[in-house]
Order: sequence, then C-alpha cells, then structure tokens
Amino acid sequence: MERRNFLRLSATSAMAVAIAPSLITQRLYAEDGSLFQPFEKVQLKDAEGNPIKASALAVEENYVFNYPYVGTPAIMVNLTSPAEKDIELTAEDGTKYIYRGGVGAKGTIVAYSAICPHQLTHPQPEMSMFHYIDEKGTTKAYSGGAFVCMSHLSRFEPKQGGKVVGGPATQGLASIILEVDAEDNIWAVAVLGPVKFQDYFDAFKDEFKKFYGNRRKAKKLTKEETKVQTLKNFSADIIRL
Repeated sequence: MERRNFLRLSATSAMAVAIAPSLITQRLYAEDGSLFQPFEKVQLKDAEGNPIKASALAVEENYVFNYPYVGTPAIMVNLTSPAEKDIELTAEDGTKYIYRGGVGAKGTIVAYSAICPHQLTHPQPEMSMFHYIDEKGTTKAYSGGAFVCMSHLSRFEPKQGGKVVGGPATQGLASIILEVDAEDNIWAVAVLGPVKFQDYFDAFKDEFKKFYGNRRKAKKLTKEETKVQTLKNFSADIIRL
C-alpha cells in the first residue's frame, strides 16, 4: 500500500522511528510537533458498495465522504498535477506539522476535512458553500484551483496541505490521510493537522438530529467503509459567489 504520511515518534531513548499511520491506535504528537490522529481504516465505496478506484477518479471533481466520524464531511479531489511534498504548516496555536503529499500513481489525489476552520461552514444536502473550485473556475474574490469557503471567502491551497492563503481563516484545513492499495482501492486511515470536530459537533445539533437522528449517532466513528458521492449529487445547490 502507498503510505505517504509517516509519523516520526520520539522514544524514551530519543531514537526516532517511522510508523505507518494505520498501525497507531492513539493520538500522538510527532517529534517535530506534527499533529496526527489515526482513526479507523475505512474503505471508500460508491452508492452500490463497489470500491472506489484511484485510477477512475475524474480530474477536479469534488468527491464527498464522511470521515473520521459518521457526521463529519470530507472532500477528495484528483488534481491536475501532483500535490507538493514535505510542506511545513502551522496551526493557529503555533504548532507545526508536515504534509507529505498526495497519493495515487501521480500523487494527485488529496482529501481534506470539508469543515472550514473559520466558522465551520461545510457541505450540506440542501446546499454547499464549501468546495473545491476547478482551475478554470472563478469567484468574485479568487481564481480557481483551490478550496473556497463561500461564507467569508477563505481560500485553501490543495497542493500545499490545505494551507490557508486568503480570507479570515487563521489556519489551514485538516488533511485526511489516504492509502491506495495494490488493487487500486482507496482507504482513509488518519487525520493530519488541527481539527474543529468538537466545535462542529457543538454547533450543529439540529442538523445532526435531522440527518443522523441525534448528535450521538453523528459522533460515531466511521468503520469499515464510507459512501462516496460527487458533490453535485450530494448537494442540491452548489454556491459560487
């Protein structure tokens, strides 16, 4: 399997070791300050239960899936060119972490939490005000080729680990760590970077009741598999300002 994001841990002897993210079972901070949280290893599948194949992803399509929790949306995109490697990023509290790059044969497949770190805007079935804008697309404030939150026009660079490059957001997007196995299947295994999951769960109780029954069900970990669909099929209205 491809394992692009490895965590460097400091043992009591100060010896650094490399461990694959899906083999770790608790939250850890890397020796260099990286934020990393492993979760259940989950296979990405379509509505009919068929495995999503990395080589079959359309270029610059928004693919929505829920991970690491049942109620937390993420977006995967197959970019036009490879994501950059070994990008150092900084959370709003000053903690630094390293983004290792995309996956797939060309390193063009990336995935991020689809919860804007500014005020928690996220894709919803009625509409989406947070999504990837293709390179030929535009908004009133930006050209395309980036994730943009339409609520306040925060912009995030998908080729640089979700780095914030515009708008009021004070930190980037959390990256969903993916693996591609020998059969070209895609798995989500971990989250890298600062997260807003607890704030999100606190803020949208009515939404969780409507779509999941209650917040407790929305907070359950995604296990074994997660349904993937295009944003245009997930949201009735995709907002572009």
